[in-house]
Amino acid sequence: MYLDSAKKAELFEKYGKSGKDTGSPESQIALFTFRIAHLTEHLRENKKDFATERSLKMLVGKRRRMLDYLIKVDIERYRAIIKELGIRR
Repeated sequence: MYLDSAKKAELFEKYGKSGKDTGSPESQIALFTFRIAHLTEHLRENKKDFATERSLKMLVGKRRRMLDYLIKVDIERYRAIIKELGIRR
């Protein structure tokens, strides 16, 4: 599988407060970004996989809502995670 528990722990360690921090917005956004990148690659090869396309759109929406929440709560954390993940140009 492309996303095993070791990879999740690595993402949470890098972007969250600790390796067990699965609830912070930064760690969730990082996980969503990793999954979005994987699904985007899959859709480049399989253009007619509409179920995956729908899943990708839902995941992008989840990430967008999480980013909207973070911008309301703490704009500095928002700017830091955007810059670290390279989501915006």
